Amino acid sequence: MSQTLRHLYEFGPFRLDATERLLLRDEHHIPLTPKAFETLLVLVEHGGHVIDKDELMKKVWPDTFVEEVNLAKNVSRLRKILDAEQSEHYIETIPKRGYRFVAGIREIWAEDPGPIGAQRDNSSLHPRVDDKEKVETRLEAHSNGQPSFESTGVGVDKRAVADLTHSHSFGSIVALPVVFLTLGAAAALGVWFFVLRPAPKPPAPLLRISPVTSLAGTEDQAAFSPDGNQIAFVWNGEKEDNSDIYVKQIGAERPLRLTTNPASDTDPIWSPDGRYIAFLRQSAADGGVFLVPSLGGAERKLADAFPYRPVVIGNTLSYSPDGKLLAAPDKNSQQQPFSIVSISIETGEKTRLTSPPTGSVGDFFPAFSPDQKTLAFVRSLSIAAADIYLLPLHGGEPKRLTTDNTSIRGLSWTSDGKEIVFASRRDGSTYNLWKISTTDATPERLTTSERDVYSPAISVRGNLAYTQSMVDGNIWRMGLRGSKGPENAPLTLCPSTQEDNGPQYSPDGKKTVFASRRSGSFEIWLCDSDGSSARQLTNIGGPLTGTPRWSPDGRQIAFDSWIEGNADIYVISADGGKPRRLTYDADEDITPSWSRDGRWIYFGCTRSGSMQIWKVPAEGGPTIQVTKQGGFEGFESADGKYFYYAKGRAMPGIWRVPVAGGEESLVLDQHQAGLWRYWAITDKGIYFASAEIPSHPVVEYYSFETNKIVLVAKLDKPLFKTDPGLAVSPDGRWLLIVQADQSGSDIELMENLKGNR
Repeated sequence: MSQTLRHLYEFGPFRLDATERLLLRDEHHIPLTPKAFETLLVLVEHGGHVIDKDELMKKVWPDTFVEEVNLAKNVSRLRKILDAEQSEHYIETIPKRGYRFVAGIREIWAEDPGPIGAQRDNSSLHPRVDDKEKVETRLEAHSNGQPSFESTGVGVDKRAVADLTHSHSFGSIVALPVVFLTLGAAAALGVWFFVLRPAPKPPAPLLRISPVTSLAGTEDQAAFSPDGNQIAFVWNGEKEDNSDIYVKQIGAERPLRLTTNPASDTDPIWSPDGRYIAFLRQSAADGGVFLVPSLGGAERKLADAFPYRPVVIGNTLSYSPDGKLLAAPDKNSQQQPFSIVSISIETGEKTRLTSPPTGSVGDFFPAFSPDQKTLAFVRSLSIAAADIYLLPLHGGEPKRLTTDNTSIRGLSWTSDGKEIVFASRRDGSTYNLWKISTTDATPERLTTSERDVYSPAISVRGNLAYTQSMVDGNIWRMGLRGSKGPENAPLTLCPSTQEDNGPQYSPDGKKTVFASRRSGSFEIWLCDSDGSSARQLTNIGGPLTGTPRWSPDGRQIAFDSWIEGNADIYVISADGGKPRRLTYDADEDITPSWSRDGRWIYFGCTRSGSMQIWKVPAEGGPTIQVTKQGGFEGFESADGKYFYYAKGRAMPGIWRVPVAGGEESLVLDQHQAGLWRYWAITDKGIYFASAEIPSHPVVEYYSFETNKIVLVAKLDKPLFKTDPGLAVSPDGRWLLIVQADQSGSDIELMENLKGNR
């Protein structure tokens, strides 16, 4: 019976199966998006030779126009996957031309061994030849670009050998030793190939993924019960108006609600005996760490906790296996970084376990290892730069496990304590799940999702629960002046199916700048004031770029970006071009805004040991500190006399300080103004949005003259707490506001993670 031939390429520890369209490493499947696979296949097919960018894009996206940034992102993803596995470099950039695959390649045509997962003969993936077959070859591509051919078959045409042995020419006599050497080498190779060669690892079983929750709204932060049969999780309810703790039997329909407090209840974790669930209540009035019976009942407050937290999504509480301690991130003041503390279940007493560097955001996502010898946690130097650390609980300094320097949203130990699963942006702007051994810091990718995946939790049975989100944030324009005609009706401005944020009108009001993930990574975009003629201004491809702000003359735009693994301030021409880096220190430099005369750029920075407002000359030069008691983001007043600012991430209150120097003063803290990054300064007051009821935000206006607040608009879609989202046109006629047109998340279950190791 005839069998299908499979076309394979091998390079380093990898095998690229062009027939089945799979990339494998040691027989384990490495997930790739279809276009990333196509990009790799074309590069490998042209191994050792330069392929121009235009030609590569035509092969990967035939009959489709795409921008070059899409190709660059695919190459960047491939480099992270390939180069992370070996010190060998695989893909070389040829400036102003294209790319070249420089690693050695072995090409194989093999008979199809059958469906993936079936039992295979050790030789089934390799060429089979008989005494009449031609010798198989593998193409070896070298970094010098010159291909050479290496014999890998084990069969030789016997008639050709007979012809040679019966020839009496001088050339035949010289060739005889070569023939016998070839036969001997082929025989030796055959013995190794079919007898001595190590058997390939059996393929990993396919993972089964199914939804655990599919409720309206947002479900997040799953935590398994000790027996693995139930999960506790956070849900904002059928009305999407408040986050509370729920418990659900896996496979059952409706959950049991455990908390009903109007404050936000998050981060559930089960006690080892299954009797209680610990959780965090985020409230300045009565917040802290609480315990509630897992079957429902009266709550008990265990300890106070700092009420204002950066938006770190993922489980941030961990019960010790002996049930005596709870690990949590906490601090005493706004200017301190968060540390991991242990809380006694019996007494509520706190003991600090970690000491993050001053100026950092701090330590989050603590997780006790199953043997209680190690505490894993995430150290965030900035909101988008973090790594996993391991702390020996019987003494010693934390050991850094990952070196990605990128944002992480939660982690969990595998049930045997040998590996950690974590959610990371290490492959771009989207969070996906990765697995890493505690002894071999080479992460293995578990998911390939175009939507953010985070908050991993692993049961004693080895099943993995995680959150998958759907967020579509768009910029809306609404009229501010009296008339309610159709021209003032709310309008989506240049909508997309991805996240858009940070809008700001140009000084002449004719254009709008904003940040968007519509191209696959967060970049700076421009459009006309009516939303037309959108174009991408930057092409950075990093994990996070945003907070675009116009210069007063409308010729330049300042923004922050994690281009080189560290947050810095950049300036780019409004016509495009190469961004100019303005700050160079190793601290977090973010949230730029211009002085009214265009000479200075203000920004938030941690170089003093805590987040403060600084300013730097727009053309570069020495920096000057502006605030002393905390500062995160702000704007200069229209007359240039004051600087108005918020003090920290997710901190309510808007303050001001004289530009010429002097004492700070609180301007506005009603309705938690400043807690959301939705506020803008005009010459007569402050527009701001708040969402004390998450599903029903409001826009309000504070008058400098009367010190009164008036309602501007009621909204029916949620706001984003982490991103800037409000702007006012220079003529005061229009307001731009970012809303979550689609938002929600569900909890998924990945079975057989244990068997996949």
